[in-house]
Amino acid sequence: MDQGAPVRAPRYGVRSGSRQFRDAIEDFSGRSPSRFAVLVFVLLIVLFTFLFSLPISSATGTSTNLADSLFTAVTVICVTGLSTVDMATHWSFFGEVVIYVGVQIGAVGVLTLASILGLVVSRRLGLRSRILAAGEADPSRTHSGVAGASQAVRLGEVGGLLATVAVSALVIEGGLALLLFPRMLIDGIPVGTAALQSLYYSAMAFTNTGFTPNADGLAPYATDYYFLTVLMIGVFLGSIGFPVIYAFSRALRTPGRNQWSLHVKLTLVTSVILLGAGCLLFFALEFSNPATFGPLNGFDKGFQSLFLSTMTRSGGFSTIPIDQLNGSSKLVADMLMFIGGGSASTAGGIKVTTLAILFLAAFAEARGNDQVQAFRRRIPVDILRLAVSVVLWGASTIAVSAIVILQISKASLDDVLFDVISAFGTSGLSTGLTASLPDAGVYVMAATMFMGRIGTVTFAAALALRQRRQLFQNPEERPIVG
Repeated sequence: MDQGAPVRAPRYGVRSGSRQFRDAIEDFSGRSPSRFAVLVFVLLIVLFTFLFSLPISSATGTSTNLADSLFTAVTVICVTGLSTVDMATHWSFFGEVVIYVGVQIGAVGVLTLASILGLVVSRRLGLRSRILAAGEADPSRTHSGVAGASQAVRLGEVGGLLATVAVSALVIEGGLALLLFPRMLIDGIPVGTAALQSLYYSAMAFTNTGFTPNADGLAPYATDYYFLTVLMIGVFLGSIGFPVIYAFSRALRTPGRNQWSLHVKLTLVTSVILLGAGCLLFFALEFSNPATFGPLNGFDKGFQSLFLSTMTRSGGFSTIPIDQLNGSSKLVADMLMFIGGGSASTAGGIKVTTLAILFLAAFAEARGNDQVQAFRRRIPVDILRLAVSVVLWGASTIAVSAIVILQISKASLDDVLFDVISAFGTSGLSTGLTASLPDAGVYVMAATMFMGRIGTVTFAAALALRQRRQLFQNPEERPIVG
């Protein structure tokens, strides 16, 4: 061997370290997609908190305090719509851009967005990416495995679903903006401002966030039923969920060949029932309220009732002072916000399919049936257990948050419960309580929004180290129930 030959550098240097880090991330995301999703959400919130705290993000050129920056980051990433500052006047153009980008990321989902970017770059979708994307669309996979023909989102359909997510978000928001733009021009808004505001409104409608770019909110459009109808369409399309939109798109491409899945049927039927029931209840309960629907004629009352029913599901826009609603109407709104929209949607809440499964189980028990069935399909017992867990964890989160906020604010139970459920259901409607909370209350509300957006199923799966398999059975004994 030549003693004077230069010593070669090791083959594995910095590149090996980066590869090991990437492999570690891939291994962690593959073993626990739920924990990976929670981690990414937390990192995004930290990043956006930093961005909102920068002087360039505020209209005055000064730094925004930590509580307001953190709350805004959470409400943007979780597409909630609650705020502790005036969203139309507090932020600069840079801040508004950060908000716009944030709600798009939060609405689509961080893992779904990562899978879409990977598909665009590599033009292929690996098994790990499919599992991650399918797990975000259907968190119940954590409990039932990644395979199975009965899954609502099959691995073979993930590529088409991701394409639908990307295309539908662009097409729907673009279509909404095109519908809103001429209406703003008619109102005398300058072309540039009208273009920006139409894009902003369309994004806030489809993502179910509910922010408005003007300080007056929806007051200028409170009686503009064309404008409000466009917003309702956007909110409804965002709330039914991407799997349902994917089923629609597939039916349009191959008419007569597609059979609606049980998930699609339950989502659509339950959503329509809830919209109709909410509309009728608000119409009856607010009919003579002089601060809300009282001065309106019959048609106006009906339309505003439908608008309020749509927005309480997760939209967040309002044309009336929410704090002036009757206590009975607030309770109805609480129930609608708690339920929320469809699974894998831009809406929050326990989701409409969860409610449908619980009612189907109650009907089956009342009829003496051993199996829970709908549309000639049998619903597995593990899905029923999951639905019960989602409701109990959601109710527990709301109860704890409400108790803490009551102690901090000393406000009325009606207002506290309304804002807390709005935070959990990522609805965005408020009685005005959230903006008046001290920093301690702001942090509690931010945690409530976080829990509501990542979902109780995802959070429970993230906490579970593994699925335990018990090798023995204890003796059976039947406690008294009811």
